[in-house]
Amino acid sequence: MGDDPGHRVIVATKNRGKLDEIRCALSFPGWEFVTAEDVGIEPPEVEETGETFVDNALLKAGAYHRLFGLPTLADDSGLMVDALGGEPGVRSARYAGEGAADADNNAKLLTALAGTPAQERRARFECAVAYVDGLGAETTARGTCEGAIGTAPRGSGGFGYDPLFLPDATGGRTMAELSADEKNAISHRGHALRALAEALGGL
Repeated sequence: MGDDPGHRVIVATKNRGKLDEIRCALSFPGWEFVTAEDVGIEPPEVEETGETFVDNALLKAGAYHRLFGLPTLADDSGLMVDALGGEPGVRSARYAGEGAADADNNAKLLTALAGTPAQERRARFECAVAYVDGLGAETTARGTCEGAIGTAPRGSGGFGYDPLFLPDATGGRTMAELSADEKNAISHRGHALRALAEALGGL
C-alpha cells in the first residue's frame, strides 16, 4: 500500500507542527499529506463527543472522509494524570473551558495538583490515530509517553501541556525543552504514528 503512486491523504488538523510529524512518520513513496486549507476548502467542525481518544480520532477522520471522498487521517490525544483520576483525559484541550488557551489549561492543572508531592504526580500522554482509506475502511493505532507533571512550566517548544510534562526518558527536561527530533522519538504521537505506519505497510 505504501507504494501507491499519487496517494493524497487529507489530514484533519490545522496544526502545522502536527502535520510535519505525520509527514515524517508516514513517509511512504508517492503519498502526499495535506490539510483542508492546503486544498482551499473550509475544514468541517467536528464535535468531539467520544469517550476515548480512538472514538474522537475516528469521528474526525470519518467527517473529513465524507466531505472530501479521499483517504483521511486524524488523531486525538491528551494528558492523563493519576492523582486526578485520569483527568483531563479526552477533555485535555478544553480542561479550563471551551476555547481555553494552553496557558489556561496549564494553570488549572497546576492548581489541581497544588501540594501534591513529586512521587504522586505521575502522568502520561496518550494519542490515537485513525486512517480511513478511499473505500472507508478504518485503521487505528495508539501510543503513550510516560512521565510526570512538573511544578512550573519550562521550555518554549511544543504546545499544550508540553511545558509541564516531564517524560521519563529525558533526564528532567520537559517536553517543551526538547528538539523536534527528540520529541518525535519519544512522544505519544510519534509512537502512534510509527504503529500506524507498520499497520498500513502490512496492508
